[in-house]
Amino acid sequence: MLPNTPSGAALKDQRCIARHQLGGFLQVYNRHTGKSIGYLGNISKQGIMLISSLPIMLGASYELQLKLPSSTDAEAELVDFSARSHWCRPDASPGNYDSGFSITSNQQAFADLARALERYFSFHHSVDV
Repeated sequence: MLPNTPSGAALKDQRCIARHQLGGFLQVYNRHTGKSIGYLGNISKQGIMLISSLPIMLGASYELQLKLPSSTDAEAELVDFSARSHWCRPDASPGNYDSGFSITSNQQAFADLARALERYFSFHHSVDV
C-alpha cells in the first residue's frame, strides 16, 4: 500500500530526484577592469542572461569574463568572451535588471561551458516500473 499524504490522498508515484544546490552564484566580470558587473542568470550555447544592479546599455559590445570555481585549491578557471547586449528590463527583484547578451567571440569554449553546466544541473534519475 502506498503511503498517504497529509491530505489523505495516496501518493501515485514517488520521485527520487538528486538536487544540486548552487553554492554561490557565478559572477560575470568586466575583463579589462576585473570588476563584477552582475551574476549569470541563464546560459545557452549562444548567450547569457545577466542579472545586474544597474541597467545595461543596449547594442554595446562587452569584454567579459566568468571565473569558474575549482573543485580543488587551484585557482579559478577563467572563461573570457565578448558579448553584445540586446535587451534589458527590470528584474522581478526590485533594484535589479535582467539583460540578454549574444556571444560574439570564443563561441566554442562558451558552448562547451553551457553544455557542462546543463549536464551538471540536469536531474537524471531512473524510474522503476
